[in-house]
Amino acid sequence: MLYETITTQYKIDLNVTAAASEIIFHAYPQSPVAEKVRVAFGIKGLAWRNVDIPRLPPKPMLTALTGGYRRTPVMQIGADIYCDSQCIIRELERRYPSPTFMPTSDFGLMWCLSRWTDGAFFDTSVRHILGSAGDKLDKDFAQDRGRLYLGENWAEALKQANAELPHLVSQVRAPLSWLNAQMADGRAFLLGAQPAAIDAQIYFVVWFLRGRWADGPAFLSAFPELERWEQNVRDIGHGSSSDITPEEAIIIARDLEPLAQTGVAAHEPQGLEVGMPISVSPDVNGGEQPVTGTVRFADADTIVIDRHTDEVGNVCVHFPRAGYRVDVL
Repeated sequence: MLYETITTQYKIDLNVTAAASEIIFHAYPQSPVAEKVRVAFGIKGLAWRNVDIPRLPPKPMLTALTGGYRRTPVMQIGADIYCDSQCIIRELERRYPSPTFMPTSDFGLMWCLSRWTDGAFFDTSVRHILGSAGDKLDKDFAQDRGRLYLGENWAEALKQANAELPHLVSQVRAPLSWLNAQMADGRAFLLGAQPAAIDAQIYFVVWFLRGRWADGPAFLSAFPELERWEQNVRDIGHGSSSDITPEEAIIIARDLEPLAQTGVAAHEPQGLEVGMPISVSPDVNGGEQPVTGTVRFADADTIVIDRHTDEVGNVCVHFPRAGYRVDVL
């Protein structure tokens, strides 16, 4: 049992009460989506604890907390576990409203735009990066990420991405030219003088292109205003972080109780009720394990489920509603 491994092999003396409100971030350095959240920490000027997780499954310490969700990153605060950067950014804004992620009145449009940056824009960039790597891509990494992003026929899709790389580059080039034009008036960030969530939500794709594609720096040099903005976002930093072990993170969750609210908002389209058994999974065919539990809270933005295991005790796992499938069991 995971609990026995922790209690017998690790002698950990934790001030769990002090840790109850700490941000614990489960990620690995090369993750582009984790970079999005790290920039979000920087915008807020937050201190956070870092847990290094494996790049590839299995990720037993992480999935013990999430109930099977294996994507990166995951945020933990006490016994509340937040999956997907969309959910993480919402929770950071709720807990730490100043400085805001939404410095203009266009927050609804920003959230709508973020569904494109996290969806079609990032997916095209992933196909672009994987396709450009060709045979140089690590076999295990190609199999894992290919299945996750390209579906069951990932090997064939990867060959197609390599064959149609000029087309994929054109599909990334167009929105980057729009962003370059957005910055042409000399503004510091996409919405003006202050950084916003949408800066982090677009920056992570540019960061991914620059760092993972051999031709990325030369390609991005065609967009000087975008590069100026990129540097401004980079200068924000990541807040301040210190390391914590995955074993310590599990003990914190085990020794605390979740604090998520309870209830279901009006006009619930799936007829969910508190206590109803459900499963939650990304709304794509990525071959991932659904997370099961009982409904604790649901509204248009969020679904929260209660889970209990001997290893981690009582936890609440939070997911966005957009982009996730909820099935009643």
